[in-house]
Amino acid sequence: MRWRFAFAVGNSVRFSSMSGPFHNNDDVIRRIMKSTKTIALVGASKKTERPSNHVMSTLQEMGYKVIPINPGLAKQNVVLHGEKVYPDLDSVASEYSSIDMVDIFRRSEDAGQFVDEAIKIGAKSVWLQVGVVDMDAQKRAVSAGLDCVMDACPLIEGPRLGISGPDENEK
Repeated sequence: MRWRFAFAVGNSVRFSSMSGPFHNNDDVIRRIMKSTKTIALVGASKKTERPSNHVMSTLQEMGYKVIPINPGLAKQNVVLHGEKVYPDLDSVASEYSSIDMVDIFRRSEDAGQFVDEAIKIGAKSVWLQVGVVDMDAQKRAVSAGLDCVMDACPLIEGPRLGISGPDENEK
């Protein structure tokens, strides 16, 4: 995955994408970011130079509970930013009653399996990070009743939409 700069077009932020045009819905992004309290972050890294590490710590600073998922780190009993690292979404679901968002830091070709796991555990939304697009997985998520954002980062979208963290009045 590579990070790219966003550019503004009208009221939306877009990224160039080799996988074709996909446009996220600002109302969906708002709903996710305001109603989410607990995030399972797939592809968490203990390497501070990795985007997933920075995004995890910043989302925590914004008030979200972020649960890291990385099978290799889980085997080492790593604690990342104060949170136990889990090997998979099923393990998280067995300890947490509700996962609001699954934030996916994996390649586009791998993202679908994590979207399917998010559906299975009853997550409310899936968020595929910058550069991650899987139209088939998006269709499965939406058909299962999940909100879905692709090729975007909450650290960019939140400030763009004036959202600084979860809304305590949202359920």
